[in-house]
Parts: sequence; structure tokens; C-alpha cells
Amino acid sequence: MKLVLAGIQGAGKSTQGNLLSNQLKLPYLSTGHIFRQIAKEKTTLGRYVKAVMNAGILIPDDKTIEIVNKYLSRNEYRKGYLLDGYPRTLRQAQEFKNDVDKFIYIEIPDKEALWRISHRNDTARDDETLEAIRKRLELFHKYTEPVLEYYEKQRKLVTVDGTQSVEEVNEEILKSLGKQLIKDQVIAWEKKHKSIIAIVGLAGSGKTEAAKFFKKEKNLPVITFGDVINEYVDKHGLKHDEETHHKLRLELRKKYGMEAMVVLNEKKIQDALRDNMIIVIDGLYSWEEFAHLKKTFPEVKIYLLGLYADKALRYQRISKRKYRAGLFGEERDVNELMETNKGPAIAFADFLIKNNFTLQDFHDKLEDVYREVYFA
Repeated sequence: MKLVLAGIQGAGKSTQGNLLSNQLKLPYLSTGHIFRQIAKEKTTLGRYVKAVMNAGILIPDDKTIEIVNKYLSRNEYRKGYLLDGYPRTLRQAQEFKNDVDKFIYIEIPDKEALWRISHRNDTARDDETLEAIRKRLELFHKYTEPVLEYYEKQRKLVTVDGTQSVEEVNEEILKSLGKQLIKDQVIAWEKKHKSIIAIVGLAGSGKTEAAKFFKKEKNLPVITFGDVINEYVDKHGLKHDEETHHKLRLELRKKYGMEAMVVLNEKKIQDALRDNMIIVIDGLYSWEEFAHLKKTFPEVKIYLLGLYADKALRYQRISKRKYRAGLFGEERDVNELMETNKGPAIAFADFLIKNNFTLQDFHDKLEDVYREVYFA
């Protein structure tokens, strides 16, 4: 396992680095420590590094990359490591040859960092004068924040609230790695109960995209309630419009009740739960379906994931569909909210995501939901 710890000075990287090193049995390498050791040497490089550090500026990329690569080539780091303080710039990240599994960012406000450093009990370092600290904070925001974006795009970024206690920060980091600490032993996280994430939202809010994310990125089985109606329409050569869908919904509910879609998909749900700890339902139709799920699967935790998007944006998305492009409008919205009784399920959602922005933003929010359900 190859991990990077990042954060402004005073965030607690070294504290967590030493803890994690013992817990995960990984060697801990602090680039700050490396440079401070070099700065003590009576060499040209030592004097240069000391001058740069005392000025509160970053050591140039070329020299940093050379030094870090030299250390990581040692046998002790071949099977993994905890790296503190590198990469610090976008170029360093792009040229980093040792691919990392997670980039863990311990986040604290600048004021908190200044307070922590000023109240340290140990002897102040040469690079911990107030002027040098402020300069390093400024450089972090300028050069290292783009690194966070770089790893976020690779879905490797883990952001941890560093204002928590040492124990809480440590627990959150371990969770991000799929591990937990029990009786001072780190073991793989084992989910204790089965869960269903039931996606609910009006047409165009992003239900299909959310289901695709859970299936592709998290390898979760997805049961799409709307397939019952869509397959019937396609099979009988009918038109995908609100009138046809509305008529079929009424017929199914007359026969099976307001919980029709759960009843018709019950076998699929049972089969999926037998082999998986978490499954996803794409497109919960009514509050009664939610109630029926809880009654039918009392040992399973049911999470309602509500999706919202502005009306104009939803209509625009639907109009561009190649399949069922005509299924939108105020009449459909009202039917879904009132007659289908989807409104209470949306209002009662455990998670509510606003899907008005980029696809990456939407996926990041879905990732947060998955993590909360997984570690519940």
C-alpha cells in the first residue's frame, strides 16, 4: 500500500504518519525530515537547502524529485510506504513514478495551524518563525491545492477533518482505507448488515446516472423498477409518452397496490441481497414501496437517496435522450409527486443530492453517500 499524507504545517501529518506506520506496518518517510537532515550537512547542497527552508519557500521541483526518488528506490520502500510532504506541486505529482493508492489530505484552517504551531512544547525549528510559517501556508494554497484537484480527478483523494481529535482523525483515515482498529489491531472492515440504496427523484434528476455510477464504480447490483413498464411498452410496440406510462402505472397498481414495483421486483431483490451486502434500486416510485421494502426486508437497512435538479435543467436533459425523450413536463412531474406518491419519499430522503453541476461533482457526492452507507 502506497499512501501520501498532505496538509498545511500543523495539520498533524507526522502524528498520523507515525500512528499509521505502526498500525499498517508501513515505513514512514517524511520529506520534511529528509530536507532538515540535509540542511545540517556541511555541504553545498546542505547550505542551499538550509537557506531555502529558512526563507520559507519550496525547494525547486527538479531537486525535490531527485531526492525523493533516491530515497524511494531503497528496498525498505519497495512494498509500500507512508509519504509525508510529497508531491507538493502539480509537476511533482505528474512526474511521480511511484503511483499512490490514496492521497490523504488532513484539512485544518490556517488560523488553527498557526495556533497549534505557536503552542508546541518542543523546541521551535528554524523554519517555524511566524514569517516563515505564513509564507509556507501561502505557498501551500498556491502550489499544493492543484495537487488535491489532480488526485481528486483520479478518485484517490481522501479529505479528513483535521480539527478532530488524534483518535478521530486516525479512525477516519483507516475507514478510507477500508480498515478498522479493534483492540489495537488493524483489520479489514467488515460491513455488519445488508443495505439497500433506493434512488428517488423526478424525471431528469439523474437517477440513471447515479445507478450507473454505483454499478460501474462500486460494482453494486442495480435493480431498475422502471424496466417493468419500459419493457412492456417496447414489447407491445407502444409509444413512450406520459399517457401510456400513466395508464400502465394505474393498471399495475390496481392489480398489486401502490407498492406494485416492489412486489413485481421482490424476487430480484431477494436474489441480489443473498449475494451482496449493498444493492441499489433505480427509481423508487412511491412512499408505499418504501414502506413495503421495510416490511418485507426487516433486517435490511433501507436508505432513500433523493436527487434534485432545477426544472429547466431536468427538461433539457430529457429532451436530449435518444430513448423516451418525450417523457417530461409539468403534467408528469405532478403525476409523479401526487398520484404516484413519490413526493413523501423525496421529502423523507436520508440523503439529498443537488445535481445541477458537473458530472464530477455529482459523482463525488455519490461517493460520499456510498462511504456513509458502507461504514454505517
